[in-house]
Formats: sequence, structure tokens, C-alpha cells
Amino acid sequence: MATESVAALPLSKAVLSMEIDPPGNGAVLGNVAPEDWRNALNKVVPAVVVLRTTATRAFDTEAAGASYATGFVVDKSRGILLTNRHVVRPGPIVAEAMFLNREEIPVYPVYRDPVHDFGFLQFDPGAVQFMEYEEIPLAPEAATVGLEIRVVGNDSGEKVSILAGTLARLDRDAPHYKKDGYNDFNTFYMQAASGTKGGSSGSPVIDCKGRAVALNAGSKSASASAFFLPLERVVRALKSLQQTKDESKVGWRPASIPRGTLQMTYVHKGYDETRRLGLKRDTEQTVREASPAGETGMLVVDSVVPGGPAHKQLEPGDVLVRVNGEVVTQFLKLETLLDDNVGKDFELEVERGGLTVNVTLKVQDLHSITPSHFLEVSGGVLHALSYQQARNFRFTCGLVYVAEPGYMLSRAGVPKHAIIKKMAGEEILKLENFIAVYAKLARGARVPLEFQSYADRHRSKSVLVTIDRHEWYAPPLIYTRNDATGLWHSKPAIPCPSISPASPNIPLDAPYDEKTETIEPTSSPVGEAGAADGDVLRASVASKESGGTSPTLQGGEVVGAVALDGQPTEADIGRVEPKRRRVQELVGDDATTITDNASGRVEGGTLSARGTVESTQTVDERGGAHGSSASLAEHVIEPTLVMIEVHIPPSAMLDGVHSQHFFGTGLIVHHSQDLGLVVVDKNTVAISVSDVMLAFAAYPMEIPAEVVFLHPVHNFAIVAYDPSALGPAGAAAVKAAVLLPEPALRRGDSVYLVGLSRSLQATSRKSVVTNPGAALNVGAADCPRYRAMNMEVIELDTDFGLYF
Repeated sequence: MATESVAALPLSKAVLSMEIDPPGNGAVLGNVAPEDWRNALNKVVPAVVVLRTTATRAFDTEAAGASYATGFVVDKSRGILLTNRHVVRPGPIVAEAMFLNREEIPVYPVYRDPVHDFGFLQFDPGAVQFMEYEEIPLAPEAATVGLEIRVVGNDSGEKVSILAGTLARLDRDAPHYKKDGYNDFNTFYMQAASGTKGGSSGSPVIDCKGRAVALNAGSKSASASAFFLPLERVVRALKSLQQTKDESKVGWRPASIPRGTLQMTYVHKGYDETRRLGLKRDTEQTVREASPAGETGMLVVDSVVPGGPAHKQLEPGDVLVRVNGEVVTQFLKLETLLDDNVGKDFELEVERGGLTVNVTLKVQDLHSITPSHFLEVSGGVLHALSYQQARNFRFTCGLVYVAEPGYMLSRAGVPKHAIIKKMAGEEILKLENFIAVYAKLARGARVPLEFQSYADRHRSKSVLVTIDRHEWYAPPLIYTRNDATGLWHSKPAIPCPSISPASPNIPLDAPYDEKTETIEPTSSPVGEAGAADGDVLRASVASKESGGTSPTLQGGEVVGAVALDGQPTEADIGRVEPKRRRVQELVGDDATTITDNASGRVEGGTLSARGTVESTQTVDERGGAHGSSASLAEHVIEPTLVMIEVHIPPSAMLDGVHSQHFFGTGLIVHHSQDLGLVVVDKNTVAISVSDVMLAFAAYPMEIPAEVVFLHPVHNFAIVAYDPSALGPAGAAAVKAAVLLPEPALRRGDSVYLVGLSRSLQATSRKSVVTNPGAALNVGAADCPRYRAMNMEVIELDTDFGLYF
């Protein structure tokens, strides 16, 4: 389509030229003198406007965003502009029109066709104060092959461009733009080699008399071909709008433009192809005699939407012969009959493989399967599946469609264009079902959600959705379109917006309905946990641009917390990306350094061997440790480790936050009956506006946590959790590390780097301290983000590679 935003060319590379016909009589080209074109353009150009539209929400086939396009005045006294449907958009937009003299006025959508690519915008005629203009008359009957035309519009963002061409075809198939967006169908298009580009959508295609004979809609980027929409149905809709405006007298009221459908797509096939589909010779002869001169083919069923009136009645390949006893071979005639018989029975005669089949179908109101309201929840947009997308995806109209997943659904892995089938064990057939289920869920509840994707429509996928705990977004709202004003009005989707908090603390293998009340973590001075003292951490903190937090062991007791490299994953990646650890800049990934000291005490940020049991171990070429000391190190530190998953809502993407999804390892530094505290690096917990989940290595459970402290300078943060959420068994299995900063590590001490895998298994690698007090030097990132500065770190002699 031609509504892409257009980038301006550098002036040094742009070739600017003016092509102006010289004054005078000039030569006559095809019985049309240049003076005729000049007079026509003088009338047309002032009535053509540049449209700047901003879609504030994703809806149906269109995404949120801004674009430039073209429109033109078709009714000056009533203030009506004509443009494309993909410009007006089916969802909420903010639009303004700029006339030739750069007067800008607001415009509002009053109608967009559910299928064909045209729509109308209305404006206040009195708002245009400094310019004279005339409306452009519509003349669909003037379009003929060989007609010389001009396309006047905002081509390539040039405000006013005039492109010449000649109509080459009037029976081109409707262009197919994309598989998951808007496409026109069940109509012919015109074609000309006018070479229109982005920004010219909605431009009038005029003849030498200044009449619009077609509406520019799209083009083929690989060639100069442009595609124009015929105006017969546009004229019908415009007359209905004008009549509605005259009857309302003051303001606008929604126009009633009947549109009928059988929820199926036809294509026009030549007689040679219909014969191969089984069309009998006698039938072909009858159709040829009853059809207008020059008719070359018939309509053939191309696809049928599941659940529609034609489902299980008609099949692809059926050749349409008669409608209500009348031979029909043209899209326009068929559509006229459908629009005039909404809600009535329709008798169709088709030929299927040489056999005559008669079916009676009820014509459905096309507007009834075109959504006019949507639910906004947690930044996402959900609404009934439209006829357009049901045709694209082969689903039934009316199912719950995810136009934009937003924070809650994207966090669970629900993609755009998904169809929601079940939630919390209840079947979801329409939007009202989803709202009813959502209203029963409490904040923080974690429930299963089943969905289907058009790319894999025969398989359902299940995810675990977490209802927003912190209310980063407004309560769910229903937005409804008002075609009288062009605005969308909102109302609460749930009568009582206050949702009581409930615990999402569900064991990983528990059923969806195993929920308990959440007890918010009790605030406590950080110093009570023994982890907030900067002196305790400073001697053993190692960090890089992205880091995970880990403890260190010497003799089996934790003596310091080490901020280590824990590269965050992107929101759409379900695993931690491998990365290289440089010993000059970091200690390791999501890990803890542990020495092989037999006493099992942790000091100075690592567990130093100092010549105890190192001789009993073997070390592989990658640094992997084998033997009793490595197992002891993992066994001692594992109950104090947690895997931290952090989700940041898009509305909080500020202050150098470069991603919405982070993973890292944390160290439990305090664990009592009432409060648990975990220390983690600031590259994992970047800001306090986060949803934090903890997965414990010692117990298979995932519970929420809250950020309670972010150090303003050093690379660590503290998050709090409620130990009672673990239950008696979990609370007993989880341990807190003991931080002992003395004695400090020395050069040559043997240490083990211990960390958690994504499966919550402790792993370890052996190394040797080369510098216990190296100055940290982290280079600046491409985008603004936190980096540790003015810190001393522990250097090791081993590069642990990409996968540890």
C-alpha cells in the first residue's frame, strides 16, 4: 500500500526539476489539448489535501503509527473528504488535512468500508478561511481502456505531485498486500503505469475534464504499475452520507449504508479455466448469451470463511452461474444484489465438477462482523476477530483476537495476531467471555492461557499469564467507536476496578487453581540483612556492562557478594544468550566463586584453597572442575542461590533501560520467618519499576519479589520476598549466606566459580586469583545505561568461554 512514511532524500543527491507545459495552444494529443489539462488541474489541485494521520492504538488490520497520505474534497458544503480505507483506518486515529496554502484543519472519520479500500473524513467547511477550492466530481462511468489520466497527490511526500498515465486495464485482480493485514477483494481494480509511490494513497485519478474516474490505492514497487479502485460503490456510499447529513441538520449521525456478505471470496476466471473446473458447454453458452458483450469469464469461489453463511455449502472451485435466477458474471452486480438483500435468503446456482448444485444462503450484515469496539488491558488491545482477518487466517469471525499483546500478554509469550481460546480453564468464544474470566482474577494471579496462531493454526499453545500486580496500566477499558463524531469513547470493562491482590506463588508443577493469598514483604532496614554495607561488598564486587550477582565462598561461609556478568536476554528469547567473559573485566556469568578449602568457609568474595585439597581434583581443558571439592562447593552454596527474572513494562522504559526482560543470579543474604532479602546486580534489576520473580535453586517454586534498594553508585540492588510464600518445606530448604569480608583473598588462591543454569542446577569451574584488587574499567555502551565505576574487582586467570 502507499501509506508508508517517506524519508527525504539528501539535497546533494536529489535531482530537482520542473516540467511545465509552455503556454499557447500547443499540439493536440488524443483530442485533448494541453490547455484542457491545465484548466482541469487548476480546479483539481486546490481540492487535494495532504493527510497526516496517527493511529493511537493497534486495531484489526492496522498497527499503531503515523503516516502521510492524500485525500480530496468530494462535497464542499458538507465538508466530506474521500481517501483510502487504509488511511482512515478501522481503529482510533488523530488526523489533520493540509490544503495547498498550508492551512491545517482537523478531520474526523465518518465511514470506512469493511471490505473495499475507501473511506470518508469530515471537516468543518468554515475552518478553511484563506483559500478558494471546489469539490471534485466523481465519474466512474468515464473510466475506459486508453483513457489518459493524471494522478494528483502527495506522492513520495512531495505535497503536490502530478503523475501522468493511461488506463491499461479495468479488470485487474485486487492487489494482495500482505498475509496478516488489510487486503481488498471481490472487486476489479484498474491499472496504469503511473508509477505512484508512498504518500499517494487516496489521490484522485482524474480525466481531462477534472473528474475523478478512480481512486489511487496501491502500487507495485518492482515496476511502475499503479492500482486504482473503481468508484461505483464509492458513489453509493457518498450519496448515503449526504442524505444522512441532510436529515440530521445539526452535526452528524451514523450513516446506515447496507452491506451484505456470504463470507466468501470470488475470483474472476476466463472461460478456458472454468471449463477445466468442469463447466458444461451448455452452461457456458447460456452464460455467454446472457452476459454483456465482451465478457470473458465467470466468478469462481476462491475461499470460504469458517462459520460463515457459505461454510459447508460452497467449496473453492465452484463456478457461479445464477443468483436468484439471474446470470451473474461481474463483481459489481453480485455485490449490488448482496447489499440489497441483507437478512434475506439468497439462491445460488453453481457448477461443481460438472454437476449443478443449488444452495440457499442467508445474506449476513457485513457491519455485524466488523468490530467497532475493543478492550484495552495492560497496554494490549483485544477485540472480536474481523471479517478481514478471519479471511486471512481461516478462523471464525468473532473470536478474541490480539491486535496488540501489550505488557501482560507479551510477558507470557502471547504474540500479535493470536486467537485466545481458553483462559483459567474456561473457554473463550467472544470478548465478553474474556472480560468475565478476567474480572474473577485477582492481582498477581497466575493462570494458564491457551491460544492459536495463524502461522500454526492446527495446534494450540499454552502459556502461564500473570495478572498485573502493580497496576502499571489503567484498569481494563472498553473503547467504542462513535461514527457520528469520529471519536472513541471509553468506559470501565469491569464494574469494580479494585482487584484484591492474590498470590502468584504456584509451584512449577501445580495446577492453575492452586493459589493462596500473598503477603507483601515487610520493609526492614537493609542493614539488618547484613548486605547493605558497602564495605562488605566493595572488596569483592566484580562487574561488567551487564552482570548477574553471585556470592563467594571460602571455607563454606559466604564472605562477600560478587556482581558478575549476567547478560540479559531480550523479551522474545527464552534462554540466556551465551557471552564471553574477559578476566580483566569480570569474574563470571551468574556465578559464585568458591575455593576448595575443606572447612567450607567463604571469605573475601571467593573460596580460597591455600593448598588444601587441590591435588585431589582434575580440571578439564575448559576449566571444568571434577572431584569432591567442586561437589562440596556446589552443595554448600546452592541453597543460597536464586534465579531472578525481571520484566519491565514498556511505560517504564527510561533512565538507560535498554531491554524489557532480564535474567540473573542472586544471592540470599537474609532469610527469616518474616522477610527474605536477595542481593543482585543492577544490570539485572535496573530500576525499581519492575516485576521480579524468584526461582529458588533449593526448592522448585517461583514467587514474586519487590525491589527495596538500588545503590546509587555501586553495582548491586536488593530485592525482598515473603518467606511464608514458600511454605514450611520451602522455607526450611532455603538458606541465607553469611557474609564475611575478612580475611581477603590473595594472589594465587585457588577458587571455584559456582553458578546456576537456567534449569536451576549449580555448576562450577575452577580458577586462580591473579589480582585481588584490580581497578574496574568498563567501556561506555552505545546507548545510555548503567555501568559500574570506581570499583575494585577480583581478576581470575581463566577465560571461562561462551557457555558458562
